[in-house]
Amino acid sequence: MSSTTEILLSALVLIGAAFTFIGSLGLVRFKDFYTRLHAPTKASTLGVGGLLIASSVFFSVTGEALSLHEILVSLFLLITAPISAHLLAKAALHLRLPSVTPLPDAAHEPVTAANPPAAVRE
Repeated sequence: MSSTTEILLSALVLIGAAFTFIGSLGLVRFKDFYTRLHAPTKASTLGVGGLLIASSVFFSVTGEALSLHEILVSLFLLITAPISAHLLAKAALHLRLPSVTPLPDAAHEPVTAANPPAAVRE
C-alpha cells in the first residue's frame, strides 16, 4: 500500500472518529430531547460514514474487489438517519415534551409583530 493511501485512510479514520466523538459529546451535554436528537443524527452520521468509506477504500486497495458493502451501509445511514430523527421530533412535539425553548401554542397562531411569541408577551 502506498503512503498516499495510508495518509488518506488515516485522515478518513481521524475525521470519522472526531465527528463520532463530537456527536456523542453533544448527546451527553445537551439539555433536552430536541437538541440531544440533533447532535447524533448530524455529527455521528458523518463520523460513521467517514469510517465506512475508509474501510471500503482499505479493502478495495488491499487486493479484494471493490467493497460495496460499506458504501451501501453508509448510503443507508445517510438516508435513514434524517428521516428517523424527523419522525422522533414530530412524535416529541405531538407529546409536548419539555424543551429549552418554548413550544408553539396549540392554536398554531403565526408569529408576527402584532402577535409575538408567548415568551415575549409575558
